[in-house]
Amino acid sequence: MEERVTKAPATKRKSSTRGSGKSRAARTRTPSLPSQAAPDLNDAAVGEGSCSSGSETLREKKPPVRQKKQAPVVQEKLPVRTLESQSDKKGLPHPEDGHPLRDRRPVLEEDQSPGVPTSPSNEPGILPKVKRDHVNLKKVLRQNSAAGKLESVVDKVKLRREDKSKACKLVNKVVDHLKRKLPLYDSAFGGISTLGTGSYYELVKISTPNEFDVMLKLKVSRVELKEYEDSGAFYFVKFKRNPKGNPLSKFLDNEILSASKLQSTFRKLIKEEVKHMKEMDITVERKKPTSPAVTLLIRKPEEISVDIVLALESNCSWPSSTQGGLAIEDWLGRKVKREFKFKPVYLVPKPVKEGSGFQANIWRLSFSHIEKEILRNHGSTKTCCEKKKSCCRKKCLKLMKYLLEQLKKKFENRKELNKFHSYHMKTAFFHLCVQKPHDSQWQKEDLQQCFDNCVTYFLHCLQIEQLIHFFIPRYNLFSLGLIDKTSQTFLLKQIEFQRNNMFPVFDE
Repeated sequence: MEERVTKAPATKRKSSTRGSGKSRAARTRTPSLPSQAAPDLNDAAVGEGSCSSGSETLREKKPPVRQKKQAPVVQEKLPVRTLESQSDKKGLPHPEDGHPLRDRRPVLEEDQSPGVPTSPSNEPGILPKVKRDHVNLKKVLRQNSAAGKLESVVDKVKLRREDKSKACKLVNKVVDHLKRKLPLYDSAFGGISTLGTGSYYELVKISTPNEFDVMLKLKVSRVELKEYEDSGAFYFVKFKRNPKGNPLSKFLDNEILSASKLQSTFRKLIKEEVKHMKEMDITVERKKPTSPAVTLLIRKPEEISVDIVLALESNCSWPSSTQGGLAIEDWLGRKVKREFKFKPVYLVPKPVKEGSGFQANIWRLSFSHIEKEILRNHGSTKTCCEKKKSCCRKKCLKLMKYLLEQLKKKFENRKELNKFHSYHMKTAFFHLCVQKPHDSQWQKEDLQQCFDNCVTYFLHCLQIEQLIHFFIPRYNLFSLGLIDKTSQTFLLKQIEFQRNNMFPVFDE
């Protein structure tokens, strides 16, 4: 009897231990199916036989407590992701990389293609990775591909040194010959000198060095400029004094220096002189009604077009129509602007349409020499584009010129683009440089954004039909008198299409 009494506590503790196991099982076990499912056999075993035969005499046998059945909790299966290793965070070599160095490509939104499974995480507390935004991924890829495309286009249109050398030798030979021979035919051209202008001498020529613009400038003194019909750009030229020994006296028409007479003589002398250049096949192209140039076409050994422009050089003050123009104070500085204002004024023969005909005695202001200086020294700091401190201004201008050039080739059978020229692109570019004067706004890494700014500004000019002359504020290069509405709308739509489709015309 005593032996049974002494063993009872041990048996009771054993029963208590099993009872606690039962409660733990009740807490941790996943709820079973609803009532129509078969009961759990383990629950019944624990409730009925949890005590030994010796302990049944010391306590009452309690009936098993049946728990209320609950509906199973279905956990949503979410995608899992791999954990970033500590080496990834520190930029160390990744153990799964096949190369000892980490891939240095730009970090995109998602580096795996959709549908590639990832290994599950074994660390607690790490939530599954949320699905990436593929729209952002496509946007980044589009930007990267667009930037690379623009860089390749810039490289494609870059002039090769060997081609430039050959072309320059031919052009210099022709120009030097004319400069030496023209004064021998007519004393009016005595003291004539050359001034290289245009895109080649501005260092923004694209594709091939097959077009050159050269001024043969003729100094005139003590002249008076009389503005033509409040145009701001066109003037009559009159001598304040007309000495009898002035060789230009024979070109006067009612005391006005006739642009048509002087250019006609200039053209005639050039046509006669190129005939004596037997070593090169040179022809003079047909005169265009409103062009101030005499265009020479060199056929051998290379086909090159050279525009020879006669220009008057005067040291008089800049006309009042230029006030408010050349707004480069915040860009190149007040000192540079003041230096430009002290440079000579150039005038080229440019007929103006008047009624059914042309006013042939008109001269137009030319600022080609200033434009060349600006593009050669275009930075807000003196060190711009020296060594590694380069900007993307010239690249943007080249891309704009190439865009217009390709569109004109594509629609060469249409007349809508005939009145648009690279000078329009250059003028819009100058205005944008004034709006964004700092070199930090034209970093070479931001070529895509800067080029898009140029395109946006030019499209805005087409929309409002206004592109102000960079030197003459009241002269609108997009006025309907110069370029009709249909042509501007056509170019606007074509550029918008190119912009929205990553400029397919660059690949043609």
